[in-house]
Amino acid sequence: MPTDIEIARAAKLRPMPEIAAKLDIPEDALIPYGRDKAKIDAGFIAGLNGRENGNLILVTAISPTPAGEGKTTTTVGLGDGLQRIGKRAAICIREASLGPNFGMKGGAAGGGHAQIVPMESMNLHFTGDFHAITSAHNLLAAMIDNHIYWGNSLEIDERRVTWKRVLDMNDRALRDIVVSLGGVTNGFPRQSGFDITVASEVMACLCLSRDLAELEDRLSRIIVAYRRDRSPVTCADIGAQGAMVVLLKDALQPNLVQTLEGTPAFVHGGPFANIAHGCNSVIATQTALKLADYVVTEAGFGADLGAEKFFDIKCRKAGLVPSATVLVATVRALKMNGGVAKSDLGVENVAAVQKGCANLDRHIANTKAFGVPVVVAINHFTSDTEAEIEAIRQAARAQGVEAVLCTHWADGGAGTLELAQKVAELCEGPASFAPLYPDEMGLFDKIDTIARRVYHAGEVVADKTILAQLRDYEAAGYGNLPICMAKTQYSFSSDPQLLGAPEGHTLPIREVRLSAGAGFVVVICGEIMTMPGLPRHPAAEKIGLDESGQIAGLF
Repeated sequence: MPTDIEIARAAKLRPMPEIAAKLDIPEDALIPYGRDKAKIDAGFIAGLNGRENGNLILVTAISPTPAGEGKTTTTVGLGDGLQRIGKRAAICIREASLGPNFGMKGGAAGGGHAQIVPMESMNLHFTGDFHAITSAHNLLAAMIDNHIYWGNSLEIDERRVTWKRVLDMNDRALRDIVVSLGGVTNGFPRQSGFDITVASEVMACLCLSRDLAELEDRLSRIIVAYRRDRSPVTCADIGAQGAMVVLLKDALQPNLVQTLEGTPAFVHGGPFANIAHGCNSVIATQTALKLADYVVTEAGFGADLGAEKFFDIKCRKAGLVPSATVLVATVRALKMNGGVAKSDLGVENVAAVQKGCANLDRHIANTKAFGVPVVVAINHFTSDTEAEIEAIRQAARAQGVEAVLCTHWADGGAGTLELAQKVAELCEGPASFAPLYPDEMGLFDKIDTIARRVYHAGEVVADKTILAQLRDYEAAGYGNLPICMAKTQYSFSSDPQLLGAPEGHTLPIREVRLSAGAGFVVVICGEIMTMPGLPRHPAAEKIGLDESGQIAGLF
């Protein structure tokens, strides 16, 4: 079997006007970025207002493991499968961050015969959106320090500057730093740090905005520091929002590419689900919904993180009503949740699959709690046995849902025809979607609701300073905001080693951050970091140019 990059490189891509025509996007609405990708003109998007929406299908997954689940691959395969059964379909996913691409993942465009292309471009600089977000974020950081240097008329307390800098790379050495060393001409030394770009509030603002006016308004409301009297200082106080929008003007326009089978794919935005809200942009999703009858999107990591935030943040803020959810599971990942070591996954172990299905059961129940119908997609690996696959089917049936075997990695859209038919059937049913908690619920009660109902925690622990912060946010008028949990993706708990479906554990809250521009409160749990580090052997060690000058090592 050829590698992912070899499959992608061998593909014959359709001209972008041909891909756009599948959704009735005229050629003059395309802004070409080379021969194989384009942005969609903002004027054309504005003209779509008033059209009815198609069906929105969320692809999510069980808790991730080193064995792999294949959520993006399934998203792509399902989009291709819907196209094969005659449905007008589009795909909406996030852009790839350089951090995980050069760290753990090595790529994020799908896999096998279910990929989005051009794969190399998408996994590297793509259309420059992340660079624009990084530049806009760091412009604001520079203007804050510049304001302090030139007299500090806003009376910013230098100890309470909350706006860090960002970089689209995993770099643990930058988590905590001191800036402005070197003397008077360099400013006033203070402690600061870096987050990864995908955790930036600018990223969240862009991904939740419908147009440039809303984006500028969101940016202006970002709180960047506090005065000695604890009153907030905003981006608007610094006067940076106009220049930031200029940097983000092109980045707000959705990117259009294609799958290996020519299904239109909107790839736009990229907040992580373990430290941010984990969904592609609202503007891309809404554009796709106006143009296609079926829109397949994904949310990052397991359903406890990505799906919860998709429902409670993105759908709430954008007024979206999902029609169906696809929950991706693999025999291999369920074996790991059942206690099998990665080195032993190739050996049949039905008992471990059955034990690991406790994780699947929990995710099914959580997703159904939002009122959205669910189907399980079993992402097939060649080492899977029929008995192991049947164990997953039985577990799904016990939860009142169907599990469908999918072979899209090997067969492309042909391997998801049964899943596509099932999803189309689910979309014909009545919608009864509702978020997990109401806007008017208190902030700590929202946190507690997520912890108990989604994570099955026994208690939430937060010290008195964090509780006081939450009360201050409520007193300042932010009590109606949703919660964005920052937590390990590997477990329902805050302990990445606690697999399966733990009950009664304690969820420790280490920090809370108000993202007033994005419109949510970030709750940081346990040891999760907003600037990840590289693993012992990062994927970057295997990425390079081969003898013919082509990129090797991406997957």
